[in-house]
Amino acid sequence: MIEFHLDVRSGVSPYLQVVQQVRQALRLGLLREGDQLPTVKDVVARLAINPNTVLKAYRELEHNGLVAARPGVGTFVTRTLADASLLAAHGPLRQDLRRWLAKARLAGLDDESIEALFMTTFRTVAQENIA
Repeated sequence: MIEFHLDVRSGVSPYLQVVQQVRQALRLGLLREGDQLPTVKDVVARLAINPNTVLKAYRELEHNGLVAARPGVGTFVTRTLADASLLAAHGPLRQDLRRWLAKARLAGLDDESIEALFMTTFRTVAQENIA
């Protein structure tokens, strides 16, 4: 089961962070069709957020056809975003990324610097691929 976390420094609303985390888990194959999301009550207790925030996130996921609420039972994944043919590549790529992160830490970069470097490079490469 997925465990949500909030980054108060991100500038992203809590409900959107929940939506993004579910989408990421679906894309990475960490959540599959039939899996149950944590109950609203459990998410509220863990994250100390308003129940309406969780409900809003779950409604958006339902609107996107990714989950379905079953009254009195819970909210369940109805569709995945993972490409089964690409999931096998995740393991080796994850190991490469772990090594890169270790190098970044050894170079003295903190979390914010690592994220900035990664995102800047990611965007640059994406722009180059468009051009």
